[in-house]
Amino acid sequence: MVFFSYLRSVFLVIFKKYLDHYRTMNNRRDFLIKSGLLTAGTILLPSFSFASTSKVQHYGVQLYSFRDEMARDALGTLEKIASIGIKKIESARSANGHYYGLAPKEMKAACDALGMKLTSGHVALDNNFEKTMEEAVASGQEYLICSSMPTRGQTIDNYKSVAEAFNTAGEACKKLGLKFGYHNHEYEFESENGEVLYDVLMDNTQADLVHMELDLGWVIVGRKNPLDYFKKYPKRFPLWHLKDMNMIKKESTEFGKGGLDIATMMANQEASGVKHIFIEQEEYASSPLESMQHNMAFLKAIE
Repeated sequence: MVFFSYLRSVFLVIFKKYLDHYRTMNNRRDFLIKSGLLTAGTILLPSFSFASTSKVQHYGVQLYSFRDEMARDALGTLEKIASIGIKKIESARSANGHYYGLAPKEMKAACDALGMKLTSGHVALDNNFEKTMEEAVASGQEYLICSSMPTRGQTIDNYKSVAEAFNTAGEACKKLGLKFGYHNHEYEFESENGEVLYDVLMDNTQADLVHMELDLGWVIVGRKNPLDYFKKYPKRFPLWHLKDMNMIKKESTEFGKGGLDIATMMANQEASGVKHIFIEQEEYASSPLESMQHNMAFLKAIE
């Protein structure tokens, strides 16, 4: 009798935990539906997962999402971005330079004053790269990310040549206390002679010199699964672009409206090695700020 009484007690404890979890999931589902982040017909299953709980605590934004606003009023736009809870900034090349008309130190000071960290920047690997590195050092940022392939050619030979150039750039950045990386689009997932070109890039770059920024949205547009890359190249992706994609139009959309399984991605952060998650959205239902507010609310709801 004592044994059965013990089993009953254990069962009641487990059942209570499940019931609490079930109620939490229902409350979360109600929030998502009322917020327009989830349709009423969507099934939200309990997330009993063995995935690690090691997760990025603060989200960033790629400023290309606010490209027009940054061009008109950089400081005012940064203030609006900070107001919705963004803590990290990744800059992008613009007609007014890498920092939207501000000097590198001015950009750093503006972000610091708003409680944000200028963490990364999208740049070109070109003849001005030495100056680009000098600016990055002055700005205090950690990463310099080559935003697209520096030479054309969807061939294995070109990708091997680019990988060599990336290793060299990585060495130069490392000497200055910077980290060099690469951001993908969808075309890198094309193949030549049965070899995926992105894999050629991965296999021929040094992990300590070339830090990959995986754009999850472009990965799925390229008909690949980010989880396969987390498994094949564990810990190789310290930066993400978290981007949902309309798979018909092949363009970005608000979180929960496209083809990226964001909840699954977020549950597999540790496998990828991600340290910085930058939200990026290039097309909007209304405005960049409203879309970003939606995206932040979505992430909060699935935590």
